[in-house]
Amino acid sequence: MDLSQVLKQCKHLAQPYRIHDGDGFRLKQIDPGDTQDLPADKKAAREALEQGVELLSELQQRLYAQNKWAVLLVFQAMDAAGKDGTIKHVMSGVNPQGCQVSSFKAPSALDLDHDYLWRANQCLPERGRIGIFNRSYYEETLVVRVHPELLAKQSLPPELVGPKLWKQRFEDIRHYERYLSRNGVVVLKFFLHLSKQEQKRRFLERLERPEKNWKFSASDIRERGFWDDYMRAYEEMIQETATAHAPWYVVPADHKWFTRLVVAAAVIERLNGLDLRYPEVSPEDRQALAKAREQLLAE
Repeated sequence: MDLSQVLKQCKHLAQPYRIHDGDGFRLKQIDPGDTQDLPADKKAAREALEQGVELLSELQQRLYAQNKWAVLLVFQAMDAAGKDGTIKHVMSGVNPQGCQVSSFKAPSALDLDHDYLWRANQCLPERGRIGIFNRSYYEETLVVRVHPELLAKQSLPPELVGPKLWKQRFEDIRHYERYLSRNGVVVLKFFLHLSKQEQKRRFLERLERPEKNWKFSASDIRERGFWDDYMRAYEEMIQETATAHAPWYVVPADHKWFTRLVVAAAVIERLNGLDLRYPEVSPEDRQALAKAREQLLAE
């Protein structure tokens, strides 16, 4: 594997979709069907991803051994955008001991009795590990915003619920992610940008193929009816929370093979930038290792 060439390819793949300053950003700037003119060759895409996964595995081992940084990958998307598949394929070579996935569905009664960041805090990765949030605290600026009736379940004091609430939540999230970065948690956020037409095709596939029926829910169609509201909410989310220390990657999601390549490239590029190294062995420890080797050979 030519490391420099792979890293160059990773940068080329990931950089066009990296948003580190949301000012003026519009979702229409990124085509959900974009593939950077790469040929839709499944075999070539699989081989490229395998190469990326191999490098990611090596970087993850160094991350684990060094035990200084933690990495948090946040995934947000509309239904059927491919979050689960992307996580599965990109992280397929990572040691399970060094990776943990947390899925955030509807909050429980216990969750609702705390601030909205509380349950996310319980799932933050330890140093040396990669944490993955399949949906996240950003749901508080997405589904709760599209369905304001959900806000009532949070039992907030009435004087705190007003027109400034969403701006305040964006501000809190920016500060939260700055806090994490200042404590050695690298935050990378991915919005899998799926077109409405492709979502329709995937929903129909789930309905027409018995082995995929279990993936479909009536709520999927209900939420699809709020598509435009969600797009506005996602766009403002990225505008308000894309920063240099916690960038968003708006990843084209109409072609799953390309989505996975871009996500893998972004993670590899960021991990490589951490200058991860295996811990150096002291002269005393080297002597102890040599002695242990001699004892084993003498058996």
